[in-house]
Amino acid sequence: MQKRDELVTKAEQVYEQLQQAMKKYNSMGSIIEFDVSSSIGQLYRRQDEIGTPFCITIDYDTLKDDTITIRDRDSMKQRRLPIQQLLAHALDFIYDPSTTSLFSE
Repeated sequence: MQKRDELVTKAEQVYEQLQQAMKKYNSMGSIIEFDVSSSIGQLYRRQDEIGTPFCITIDYDTLKDDTITIRDRDSMKQRRLPIQQLLAHALDFIYDPSTTSLFSE
């Protein structure tokens, strides 16, 4: 994500929604990171290095159609999906490493 006000605002909204969903299941705190410090390629590499299983990207298409891109670290597959679908399946996906439904065709 680039440091554009409208993108950051939307990313913060998605982040907050995910944080709220996580609080219901994770009393230990968040496992979600918000980062706008670099280019998307640099952010992906940084997260790959520390073992982040997947990354969510907010872009200009998100502003038009309320979809995000989710990227799987191991397969490097990317998929666009509606934010509400992400929110509906995020906890299963986060807490069950065998979950692949978000990347199934």
